[in-house]
Amino acid sequence: MDRQKNSNSDVNRRTMLLAVAGAAPLIALSAGAAQAKVSPTAVAYQTTPKGAKRCDGCSLFVAPSSCKSVSGVISPHGWCRLWSKKA
Repeated sequence: MDRQKNSNSDVNRRTMLLAVAGAAPLIALSAGAAQAKVSPTAVAYQTTPKGAKRCDGCSLFVAPSSCKSVSGVISPHGWCRLWSKKA
C-alpha cells in the first residue's frame, strides 16, 4: 500500500514539475520590466510583415527599431508570433 501511495506521489510531483517547466517561458514573457528578452528565432521573427500585421502596429514595438520582448534590431515592417495590436 505504501508503494502505491509513493507511486502516485511521484506521478503527481512529475506532472507538477513538467507543468511548471512548460509555464516558465510564459511567466518570463509576462514578468514586466525585469523580463529577459527572447531571441528573434524563438518567436519566428521575420523582417517582412504578415499581412497587415507589422511590428510598428504592435504594442510591444519601441520606435525606431526595438521591441520590449524580442532582442536585437527590429524592423518596423517585421512581424513575430508575439504580435499584439496596439490599443
